[in-house]
Amino acid sequence: MKKNDIKKLLQWYQENKRDLPWRHTKDAYKIWISETMLQQTRVDTVIPYYERFLKTVPSIKALANVREDILLKLWEGLGYYSRARNLQKAAKMLQNNGLNFLPPIKEELQSLPGIGPYTVGAILSIAYDIPEPAIDGNVLRVLSRVFEEKEEILKPKVRIKYTLILKKLMKNEIPSLFTQSFIELGALVCTKNPLCEECPLRSCCQAYKHHTVLDYPVKKIKKEKPVLLKTVLIFEYHQTFLIRKRKETGLLANLYEFWTLDFPLNDNDVQEYLENENISFNKIKNLGEVIHIFSHQKWIIKVYSVSLNKKIKEELFVTEKDLLEKYSLPTVFQKAWKLL
Repeated sequence: MKKNDIKKLLQWYQENKRDLPWRHTKDAYKIWISETMLQQTRVDTVIPYYERFLKTVPSIKALANVREDILLKLWEGLGYYSRARNLQKAAKMLQNNGLNFLPPIKEELQSLPGIGPYTVGAILSIAYDIPEPAIDGNVLRVLSRVFEEKEEILKPKVRIKYTLILKKLMKNEIPSLFTQSFIELGALVCTKNPLCEECPLRSCCQAYKHHTVLDYPVKKIKKEKPVLLKTVLIFEYHQTFLIRKRKETGLLANLYEFWTLDFPLNDNDVQEYLENENISFNKIKNLGEVIHIFSHQKWIIKVYSVSLNKKIKEELFVTEKDLLEKYSLPTVFQKAWKLL
């Protein structure tokens, strides 16, 4: 890859880049929020979350001080809730150090919770125009094809190698444009189903030259996710619904859920379970099944609505409006709610 190839890429980016809200700012805080939301999440999904988040939490100070329940409600549906918690932890660390901004210093950014090598590179190069590479999955895909990378693309030594290559290539370029052009190329052209004839790097791409584009990137074969069978009971009493706060650790920590059992029940089992638990009810309805895939496991859930004769003591009952506006209900339980 030579200087002329980079010139073609940058020109392509200027002509084809998407109009995204975080591209209208050099504010490191806003770029940090967008990059954190974009981890494991599609751009079109992120846009409304990003805009709503910044209206409520417009600064590092606001992020450090926002109540956790409000923070998690703003994040509801994005998944990977540890991202939101790490944002707040980092904001509190900055505030404790007397900072209301993200410092343009690599070592200081690396010390903050939830900020890895890619996010460091994105903040430094996009917000501050410091020549620090930002290598995400899109960039790795592009580079693996350009260089016909035989190693597994996620190996640390591969990332280190391409970090050094990009650092050399971006030396005399505008870092923000350089970084975003590679990310955009991977997002729009050098995709799983690549549009090679539209690619500004095809003249230097070894995989294109050898007709091996679809062989890259080389990835480790993923193990099948374990399947967990569960039951969700949506208890209703006079148009209020029972929800519980999950444990403070583990999957979906501190978020709300409906009454969830870590085993499957059929229609007859539900009635027997309720009787054994001394729960007074008048109607049970099988709502169907929900399938939800997490990063490391798959849930198959049977969902039932249960109309109660009286409230279950010491449990929280909320209205539909409360569910929509106050309590953060993860996507898996929103799917169950939609069945109702």
